[in-house]
Amino acid sequence: MNIEMAAGLAGLVGLIGGFATGLAIRVSETAQGRRNPDPAPAPALPQGLAAVLGVLPFSVVVVDREDRVRRSSPAARALGMVKDDRLMVDELLALSRLVQRDGEIRETELQLGPTRHDTRWFAVRVAPLGVQGLVLVLAEDLTELRRVESIRRDFAANVSHELKTPVGALLLLAETVETAADDEEAVRRFAGRMQLEAARLSSLVQDLITLSHVQGDEPLAEEKPVPLDAVVAEAVDRARMAAEAKETELVVTGAGDLVVLGDQELLNTALKNLIDNAVSYSPERTRVTVETRVLDGYAELSVTDQGIGVPERELERIFERFYRVDPARSRQTGGTGLGLAIVKHVATKHGGEVTVWSKEGSGSTFSLRLPLPHHPPSAKAQALARPERPSQDPSVREDTP
Repeated sequence: MNIEMAAGLAGLVGLIGGFATGLAIRVSETAQGRRNPDPAPAPALPQGLAAVLGVLPFSVVVVDREDRVRRSSPAARALGMVKDDRLMVDELLALSRLVQRDGEIRETELQLGPTRHDTRWFAVRVAPLGVQGLVLVLAEDLTELRRVESIRRDFAANVSHELKTPVGALLLLAETVETAADDEEAVRRFAGRMQLEAARLSSLVQDLITLSHVQGDEPLAEEKPVPLDAVVAEAVDRARMAAEAKETELVVTGAGDLVVLGDQELLNTALKNLIDNAVSYSPERTRVTVETRVLDGYAELSVTDQGIGVPERELERIFERFYRVDPARSRQTGGTGLGLAIVKHVATKHGGEVTVWSKEGSGSTFSLRLPLPHHPPSAKAQALARPERPSQDPSVREDTP
């Protein structure tokens, strides 16, 4: 009897202990839940927002109050603004937090890029979406606009400088002639100098007009069949006087009877510029060869000289406007610094391209490649013919944390 009472008592104690333990666990879990509540559900984006963001031509990022990225465009990720579900640019993160705090719209400009040469400029606007603390970050790529503005500033400065030189020389020579009116020999000498400066000024103005005509985005006004034999003959004839003055031999060789579609006068100008450069930058009593051939559906006009050549580090820049490898020599030869820029734009206008091979001290070969009829321009030529614009994918993806 005592044994049965003892066993019953022990069972009752165990039942009470189990109940107490369970109660303690429940109390503990409840307290733990109060201290660490479950994360609040991510705020839902308003209906139609994705469609609106998808048509914006900007890099788009939507950030919540936990600094998590809820939506981002492929452009934002490609530029390194977003990685996984985090905003990686400190300036943007700081602006996002400020907007979260006070709801004020903020704007700024910033640079992104691994190096100074690869830097891209952005106009940034950060604004509240008005939905549970969501913030919208819009970044407009201004890199191309900045580049164009820089080119315009440089162009205006270079034009002013180039025009100032012959105009100043003409003014000075005119004053000198006036003071030396009684000296016929001096008047003749200074008049000759004035003619040279006037010719230089006229050449510069003409090159500026030609460049403005060919560098625009619009296509050629009218394309006509152009026999390349006639282009070569005209360009060689225009350059013959300068070549004879240096006893330079002009040799024409290669395929004949080639015809391209385009503007004959522009092609004459482009080839003449190449021949003039070859003559000007070659020693006396050397040879300049003009060769015509067919290559991969293109007609190629090549001008080869035995001149000073172009250093390898300069090859990428020689087609820039007013860029000169040797400024002192260019002043002696009377060049405007626009010849190769005109060649490049004429080639692009015709759906072609211009290439150069050169070795310092051994001469250069400039090749003007033009598509033959019934052979469409290559992908590279078509890309060159279009103005460069930053690629932007307006589609927007949702990032689920």
